Amino acid sequence: MMTASTDVLTTRAEELDASDPLRSYRDLFIGADDPAVVAYLDGNSLGRPTKSSAERINSFVTQAWGSRLIRGWDEEWFELPITIGDTLARVALGAAAGQTTIGDSTTVLLYKLARGALALRPDRTEIVVDRDNFPTDRYVLEAVAGELGLTLRWIESDTRGGVTTGDLKSVVSEHTALVVLSHVAYRSGYLVDAAGAARVTHDAGALLLLDLCHSVGSVSLELDTWGVDLAVGCTYKYLNGGPGSPAFAYVRAEHQQDFVQPIWGWMGRDNPFAMEQGYRPAPGIRRVISGTPSVLGMIAMQDTLALIDEVGMEAVRAKSVALTQYALELVRKLLTPLGVEIGSPEDPAERGGHVIIDHQRFEAVIERLWQKGVIPDFRAPQGLRLGLSPLSTSFSEVCAGILAIRDELTD
Repeated sequence: MMTASTDVLTTRAEELDASDPLRSYRDLFIGADDPAVVAYLDGNSLGRPTKSSAERINSFVTQAWGSRLIRGWDEEWFELPITIGDTLARVALGAAAGQTTIGDSTTVLLYKLARGALALRPDRTEIVVDRDNFPTDRYVLEAVAGELGLTLRWIESDTRGGVTTGDLKSVVSEHTALVVLSHVAYRSGYLVDAAGAARVTHDAGALLLLDLCHSVGSVSLELDTWGVDLAVGCTYKYLNGGPGSPAFAYVRAEHQQDFVQPIWGWMGRDNPFAMEQGYRPAPGIRRVISGTPSVLGMIAMQDTLALIDEVGMEAVRAKSVALTQYALELVRKLLTPLGVEIGSPEDPAERGGHVIIDHQRFEAVIERLWQKGVIPDFRAPQGLRLGLSPLSTSFSEVCAGILAIRDELTD
């Protein structure tokens, strides 16, 4: 039921939308005007498709694939992982060309980069990772440590915060080969000081690998300037590449000559079409590639990269901060009195593009919210995560979503 208070809140949200310099970009996404979806608050799990991506995919099937057939490899596809990688690097990673490639899943690329990095520090015995890192990161590193007989050095990170430079200083040593951190914590949204982490890691003589899954496309990145050694990230969240779209890998130029990843495939070999006996890694970033990449899987992300290039990451980040600040404002006003707790940093300088809120009833209400067209996601043990995609999420969606959460808790 509408109340005077609700009217005031929805009017305020409409005013924020009217003054939003990026408001028109929401219309470029499929489903943005779907009445069955009242509030899509899960853009940090799966981004909406762009209308232009639907056209691009259809054109690829009927023309590039359907008409050019195998000739497409010579005309474009063979170089596509690197050409799109260079675009991604320029538009969203703060990285020079020749250091980024697209392909495989985040899990596979994380494994490749971790093994390749450890081979660059053969006399060291420890990998540093935090216990609240994303499960895949922890599992992959457990497997790698087991394979190589290395020790995992765990950081006991704050689940409502994240890894600080002080935390790192307390665990890195002359034994550390590799530090693996998520730039934005998947649960709390905590934004790691990447430049500080790189300094601490390098002072110990180790390498830093960043997981960018929850930051690329929502947070401004400067990988080259920060001194990050390696990075990996997915493309189906803020980059809108679609379910299971291939991930990306960044290997800093200074490491590439000696970098050898463990999954040797024909397309990552020097002169691959010679089909010669024995493996010799290709020069540069191509050596990260293994087998034939998913060309169709790389299609959709190009349109979001074009949008980010058009508006600039500074504007994208400003919208992201505005959305999360507004969400927290509503949480304090409407949900905190009902026992909801904020599980994310409240300082925007320490927060990425999502926030998490905690309540003991959230696991029970998530299905009802979805049935009403309000779509956040649930993170155990009792968190609702609100992922606010800057180009496709409106302030009115945020307002409607939090009002619906309030209604569920007071029902």
